[in-house]
Amino acid sequence: MSRTTVDSRSMMADAHSSSNLVPVLFSFSELSRPSSVPLGSGSEVLIQKFLSIYGHQIDVHRKLVLQCFSEEWGQYVDLPKGFTVTERCRLRLVPLQMHITTLGNLSPASTVFFCCDMQERFRPAIKYFGDIISVGQRLLQGARILGIPVVVSEQYPKGLGSTVQEMDLTGAKLVFPKTKFSMVLPEVEAALAEIPGVRSVVLFGVETHVCIQQTALDLIGRGFEVHIVADATSSRSMMDRMFALERLARAGIIVTTSESVLLQLVADKEHPKFKEIQNIIKASAPESGLLSKV
Repeated sequence: MSRTTVDSRSMMADAHSSSNLVPVLFSFSELSRPSSVPLGSGSEVLIQKFLSIYGHQIDVHRKLVLQCFSEEWGQYVDLPKGFTVTERCRLRLVPLQMHITTLGNLSPASTVFFCCDMQERFRPAIKYFGDIISVGQRLLQGARILGIPVVVSEQYPKGLGSTVQEMDLTGAKLVFPKTKFSMVLPEVEAALAEIPGVRSVVLFGVETHVCIQQTALDLIGRGFEVHIVADATSSRSMMDRMFALERLARAGIIVTTSESVLLQLVADKEHPKFKEIQNIIKASAPESGLLSKV
């Protein structure tokens, strides 16, 4: 056999071997490195690849979670059982104790709205309460249009009254009384468990620095991504309101606006419900005192 024939077969073997490798971007902490793995590689092979790339930076004594970037959801999701690499992809290795930076994307299928303590007795005390009601109405209407579950709390309704009449709670998944400031009570956790795939909570109501703040912190502590609607939440004092929003943003909670939330949920002009959402936001939402603090 000639040397030319041997070299030719060797090149063919190398080409065949290369065709069985799949490009993968491996991310850990703030680092990302491109590499490749054999077609059909599963979790064990991928973990070993992470270890070979990042070595001592990975604490193998901590529980680790493999995630893959999902184009459908616009964020990283946990690898399903039996996952194998079949095409180019982006993977991330996350220690469970490490804070996961979220992209802040919203999807109707994985979102729930929390309306907190929008009650009659608060009307004369809360700054810009009329504006907050108006924006809250928009959010509740958007939730009905998009089929998003709504959870509503009422703080000690025997003394503080029910939710204001302007807020249409038709179709709400849960309306419940409470004395605890946080909305995260056993009945709420049970309701969340009934919603498959819920990841994000859009939170609004009163008061920003008390019930909203404590609810948001409890939710992120349970692994939910929290979006607080700044133009749909307020307090008795603007100082408490603004300092609470600043603190929550520093804690990794997404502080946003009602229009941003609604348009993010439809995402596309061709969405079948876009026209209905557009009608809600056609007139700009009241600024509820926020512009004076910008």
